[in-house]
Amino acid sequence: MAAYQVTLNSPTGGNFGAYLATPEAPNGCGVVVLQEIFGINANLRATADHWASQGYFAIVPDLFWRQQPGVELDPASEADRARATELMQGLDQPLAVKDALLAADYLRKLPEVTGDIAAIGYCLGGKLAYLLSMQAGIDAAISYYGVAIQSALGDMPDVKAALLLHLAEQDHLCPPEAQAAIEQAAAGNADRVSVLRHPGVGHAFARIGGATFNPDAAGRANAATLALLDRKLGTVA
Repeated sequence: MAAYQVTLNSPTGGNFGAYLATPEAPNGCGVVVLQEIFGINANLRATADHWASQGYFAIVPDLFWRQQPGVELDPASEADRARATELMQGLDQPLAVKDALLAADYLRKLPEVTGDIAAIGYCLGGKLAYLLSMQAGIDAAISYYGVAIQSALGDMPDVKAALLLHLAEQDHLCPPEAQAAIEQAAAGNADRVSVLRHPGVGHAFARIGGATFNPDAAGRANAATLALLDRKLGTVA
């Protein structure tokens, strides 16, 4: 596997960076990996590397570039958590969705990418993956403990891609009543949307190297993600 820093040109003006992880044994498909509130830090690069190890071209666009390009924050730092919250609150999510679609287009133009494109998001990125599931050009979307999806459930009927929502049962940012509301809304679009609850774990259980990382839960979630990608993107990962 190899990794590069690439530059994407925004049609709204300006350009921004993205981390691109390339597989040794490509399966022809790509994934747009959507960041937590901490930017493209070591965790997100390791996450992209993981999906590249499964055969996918994995790109992580810098979604905070309009506020502060190249953000790398540490979830263990109180000051960094405060800054991450500021950046999340200042993010224009519709523009972030457009940036993610631009990253998907970048993958699509790579000669080795001959198949479909998925979006995989974590925390803030999990909400964005949910929104991307409604966009043309995204063939599957996976959300890991997406933040505030419960506030956008009116959009659930608009989901077009296959969507998998990973919920952490002890997620303080998505309490039981919110999880129940998500499951109820998903049932109304059951042909496209599935929900997988993970008992005994809280928010960020799949954050590689983080204090909340739970390898068993992360392994189960990643296996379900790969099964969806194989089914919907036609890969053998």
